[in-house]
Amino acid sequence: MSTFRALGGHNYRIWAGGAAVSNIGTWMQRTAQDWLVLTELTHNNATDVGIVMSLQYGPQILMLPVSGYVADHFDRRRVLLATQAAMGLLALGLGLLTVLHLVQLWHVYLFAFGLGCVSAFDAPARQTFVSELVSEDHLSNAVALNSTSFNAARMVGPAVAGLLIAAVGTGWVFLINAASFAAVIASLSLLRVRDLHTRPRTKKAHGSFVEGFRYVWKRPDLRTALIMLSLVGTFGLNFPIFISTMAVRTFHKGAGQFGLLTSIMAIGSVTGALLAARRAKPRHSLLVVGATFFGLGLLGAALMPDYWLFGLMLAVVGISAQTFTTTANSTMQLSTEPHIRGRVMAIFLAIALGGTPIGAPIVGWVADRFGPRWALGVGAAAALLAALIGLRYLIRQRHEVKPA
Repeated sequence: MSTFRALGGHNYRIWAGGAAVSNIGTWMQRTAQDWLVLTELTHNNATDVGIVMSLQYGPQILMLPVSGYVADHFDRRRVLLATQAAMGLLALGLGLLTVLHLVQLWHVYLFAFGLGCVSAFDAPARQTFVSELVSEDHLSNAVALNSTSFNAARMVGPAVAGLLIAAVGTGWVFLINAASFAAVIASLSLLRVRDLHTRPRTKKAHGSFVEGFRYVWKRPDLRTALIMLSLVGTFGLNFPIFISTMAVRTFHKGAGQFGLLTSIMAIGSVTGALLAARRAKPRHSLLVVGATFFGLGLLGAALMPDYWLFGLMLAVVGISAQTFTTTANSTMQLSTEPHIRGRVMAIFLAIALGGTPIGAPIVGWVADRFGPRWALGVGAAAALLAALIGLRYLIRQRHEVKPA
């Protein structure tokens, strides 16, 4: 089965090209923002990095009642045109403040919160828009290829950002990211609208938001996947804190080496995404495998004695994290009825990213109080607990299907 079969369609191919450019810019901005807060606006304060992450991802939970509703009831292409333009303007604003040497920590807080509010609407619309670009048979492949693109950008973006920060400063990284949004806006404009796999919009009804939670709660497979995701997302996916504090405080490296570590981890992430793209359908057992190796990878990274061995373990972390998150994403989309998919994916994204407001400050505090290695240990423990929960579900499922 072809790893890149979804690219055979014109619309998905156009969308993927624009998204690839924008993803590189996004990773450049994330790296520059972490570096700005950690080394330029504070004295290596991991807690402040955690606060920025909380403000950026917190709106995923705050706006959950409306973000999933918008994804299910409005034209997703038009929603994405609006959100992508808004995110480009936010990047432009932060870039100008930084280039003009006016930026302060509270500015970063404000722009992070603004970006989080826009992303709350962008993410569920973008995730579910994939189902309009390809047929149902190619949906799992398209989801995996999206992850491949996102993580391939993670290889390029942070490394380029590190070089640019050293050469011209963080502000120009934000400005380049602002310009990159033009690519995805152009791709949305060039789509063949008549060829989209659109489905009838869900009828507006009272309690439709609650219906999404009821739907998930009645499904043990989806419920278990979301519980596992909440643990991994809250305490394990805090890579900006893990990598920046280990690079700066443990190994005493500069911006270039910091960006390189994120790129090394992305090599593993791309590998994991490509492996996921080859699978016809996701399997629940892969959630358990992914969570287990993710926890062991974080534990191994915490114990590594030097920079390069730490980078090697980050590649393992990247493969396992991508296996887990891509499998969870595909499971939620393929196992959910189309009429409620937007609300279910909003719940998925709120849990995947919305746990950050809780976990990031805790992990940042642990890094400040006990050291970066202990912060990695917190993530490892959460991932291994998630693996045990998933294993319990698999054992129960096998007992239930056994003949009497």
